[in-house]
Amino acid sequence: MAHIVIIGAGLGGLPTAYELRHILPKQHQVTVISETPNFTFIPSLPWVAMGLSSLDSIQVSLETRLRHRGINWIQGRVDHLNPQDQKISLGEQSIAYDYLIIATGAELALDAVPGLGPDGYTQSVCNPHHALKALQAWQKFLLAPGPLVVGALPKTSCLGPAYEFTLLADYVLRKKGLRKQVSITFVTPEPYAGHLGIGGMANSAELVKKFMAQRDVEVIENATVTAIEPNQIHLGNARVLPFAYSMLLPPFRGTRFVRQVPGLGNQDGFIPVLPTYRHPEYASIYAIGVAVQIKPPEVTPIPLGVPKTGQMTEAMGMAVAHNIAIELGVYSAHPVTPTLDAICFADFGDSGILFLANPVLPDVVTGKRRRAMALRGVWVSWAKAAFERYFLAKMRLGTAVPWFEKLMLKLLGLSLVAPLPILNNEESN
Repeated sequence: MAHIVIIGAGLGGLPTAYELRHILPKQHQVTVISETPNFTFIPSLPWVAMGLSSLDSIQVSLETRLRHRGINWIQGRVDHLNPQDQKISLGEQSIAYDYLIIATGAELALDAVPGLGPDGYTQSVCNPHHALKALQAWQKFLLAPGPLVVGALPKTSCLGPAYEFTLLADYVLRKKGLRKQVSITFVTPEPYAGHLGIGGMANSAELVKKFMAQRDVEVIENATVTAIEPNQIHLGNARVLPFAYSMLLPPFRGTRFVRQVPGLGNQDGFIPVLPTYRHPEYASIYAIGVAVQIKPPEVTPIPLGVPKTGQMTEAMGMAVAHNIAIELGVYSAHPVTPTLDAICFADFGDSGILFLANPVLPDVVTGKRRRAMALRGVWVSWAKAAFERYFLAKMRLGTAVPWFEKLMLKLLGLSLVAPLPILNNEESN
């Protein structure tokens, strides 16, 4: 009997737990550990911060639901990991594992710049607590509108929410008749707007810049934030931006217990993985989602993190579940690797952009992707809302990737996983 422990119950951890419970015989235990009692559909937090959705509408309570499906549930914070003894600690509680899947997401580096974050002078939409604080500040802002500054700092791994927040703010302000009272500035470390941390996204730069120009948003590219004071943001080029409200995505880094283990993560605490998403040194440890180290496909003047979208994260989890099942003798098959195909819906209220990167990382030989495109239309807003409802329904029902979803992806020319080539060492880099 094997004990598989998953740390994290988000877009990666929860579907992976469901998939493992579905494919593994009952004698194998699956345990999920999470700091929070609910699953949250993180991509919808910009809507929560704008007051366009309630937080409880995008959450699923976990404990009873998981226990009914034969999955062990522990709410708590992992303080320590001992990969040699294959144990983790939560306070005084020690848990042994045969396989560990780290799906924690990232820790927010709110100490990177003085004044950053909800405990400083800016807002964030990276977790439910921050989104609620952003909503409270937004409601006050609507009573006394002024300059709005939105953007991201270097080493943010997902820039989409910054674009969404900027253009959702424009949409809400126009609906309330307040837009003329508010100047909007978008600050990004990207070399150009629409780069998204990966570059080479066909017409994405053209579409993003067109949106910003049409909505009268000033864009400042290649920007670093050096300090934040009440109502003022200082940039690396010595420019000072006044603000009455600001939402800045902070830098990401690996979670604390990973950074405490020598050799487990890189200098920022992100976990290196083999193509199977197993750690190269610790054979019992796998990682998925934002916690994973992915080398940027191109070097930028200001360092950026590679985005790990929900689809990419889910694909990583499905690959890990499949590969663990092979190791346990449940499957007689070849190991697989996630394809890292990505579809991202960016909702702007009355319109939006769909970004498709197939795959996110270009081919190492040609430097190209099979497909890379950006499409604009009001249907993007509808599609994101529909996908939110669908994903939440899956998390409530306890399913990961049903057959009809796999069929739909296949019809779109996409897939979550692909077989690894058979080599002398099939996990070699």
